[in-house]
Amino acid sequence: MTPSTADRPDMSVEDFEELARRAPGTVTLEFINGRLRVKPVPDGDHGAIFMWLLRQCMRHRPDLDLHPEQGLLMDTCRTHRRDRVDKGRAYAYGDVPVYLLVDRDDDTLTVFSEPKDGVYQRHPSYPFGATVPLPAPVGITLDTDRLKDFAH
Repeated sequence: MTPSTADRPDMSVEDFEELARRAPGTVTLEFINGRLRVKPVPDGDHGAIFMWLLRQCMRHRPDLDLHPEQGLLMDTCRTHRRDRVDKGRAYAYGDVPVYLLVDRDDDTLTVFSEPKDGVYQRHPSYPFGATVPLPAPVGITLDTDRLKDFAH
């Protein structure tokens, strides 16, 4: 019996990594569940939120190795499934210990942690403005008041 093409990945991980190295700065590549996707570079608010979060983490835990948006490929448009299901599943399968979802549509920050068999066991959500504890290995507390500036 021959496996269907739907069951085979678009390319090998090694090929994806080479492609990602050569991709222009106007797109972001993601490779999730064996599928390659291209998305436009995030908007300015996304970048500002990212930098805010990076500064918070580095201020509290400069010893952490952070790997933001590294090596993922998704649909070209922002979708509920991509952000809330596919990315989380891929990160959980990769044993990424903490995954944050900043949701500007719902004005919430969700903290995914305790990955097991491709599923995060914990995923509490907090409104923008709340004090949010990030579990180990991050182990810091975020004051998310600044995220109110990005609410829709």
